[in-house]
Amino acid sequence: MGREITLDKDTMIVSETDEKGIMIYANEDFCKIAGYTKDELIGQPHNYVRHNDMPKAAFEDMWKTIQNGKIWKGIVKNKTKDGGFYWVNATAFPSRTANGKKRYVSVRVKPTPNEIEKAEALYKSLR
Repeated sequence: MGREITLDKDTMIVSETDEKGIMIYANEDFCKIAGYTKDELIGQPHNYVRHNDMPKAAFEDMWKTIQNGKIWKGIVKNKTKDGGFYWVNATAFPSRTANGKKRYVSVRVKPTPNEIEKAEALYKSLR
């Protein structure tokens, strides 16, 4: 199952992808929690850190939402490089680069135990 990494209340994971979901930015908190260097993350699809327990339907909903120009929020379980996992309260939204190219930004913070519990129950029903 792997070891759970618990975010602290001051952790804020930020990443950006291009319009195809390929990572173009990862902040230090992302690298520290997930156990990857920036070089290992940049150029990878964002689902590189998706945990197998996450139902595909959750990400289909996220992509549909942000591609339609809206903000998506949800509780997500991601995997670490060493086989562990961590839960995040994620907010993803569309944006544009300075030269007008579409990109997506995701900001993740520590979820509450209650949010994790509800997400686990929901995701079990979707798998």
